[in-house]
Amino acid sequence: MTSIDLNADLGEGCGDDEALLGIVTSANIASGGHAGNRATMETTVRAAIAHGVAIGAHPSYPDRAGFGRMQMERSPDEIFDDVLAQIRALATIADAQGARLRHVKAHGALYNVAARDRAVADAISRAVVAFDPELAIVGLAGGAQLLSARTHGLRAIAEVFADRGYRDDGSLIPRGQPGALIEDVDAAVAQALALARSGAGQTICIHGDGPHALAFARAIRAALEDAGITVVAVTTG
Repeated sequence: MTSIDLNADLGEGCGDDEALLGIVTSANIASGGHAGNRATMETTVRAAIAHGVAIGAHPSYPDRAGFGRMQMERSPDEIFDDVLAQIRALATIADAQGARLRHVKAHGALYNVAARDRAVADAISRAVVAFDPELAIVGLAGGAQLLSARTHGLRAIAEVFADRGYRDDGSLIPRGQPGALIEDVDAAVAQALALARSGAGQTICIHGDGPHALAFARAIRAALEDAGITVVAVTTG
């Protein structure tokens, strides 16, 4: 692995988005489902443009109360409508600032369900195709979302996580369970380096709402570059 993307989930009303945008190469911007509104989207898009960071939509279940982290009973057609509306909302704001979306990455429970449930993954893929088939889809490495994206003719970007624990089957340990969150910077750096060197993913996620997000991002980027791995947006580099 000679290059890799470093992404963060931003515009969620928590964390230091401005500082993170000076480190990461791709931003997944909350698009109104679990967090975000017109003002936060405009601010985050503007800052991403200023830092030369690739912009992506970060749609979720319509679950602001639960921050999109609880699975909801939504039909594939409802998920299609949810995702399409959120992509459109962010794209309209980006377009007004002279920017364009590069990718779509589902958030929270929707992301995790799409990694294992092909019907949900297909609903997301259909929404992306309906809006702009040039957009890429970011999904869990080895998960159903990537297979779905390729089936729908979309570019599929495999994602790995620096700050989350994994099960033996490659899925993420659910939040609330032991080992779900990595809270030590050295452990996060070690995991990021191992994943980058293994070629398991094309982009590494750092959750922007985590209490250690900025420290993790700085240390991980420095470690990757020290290891001779170029950090560049996978959708533009």
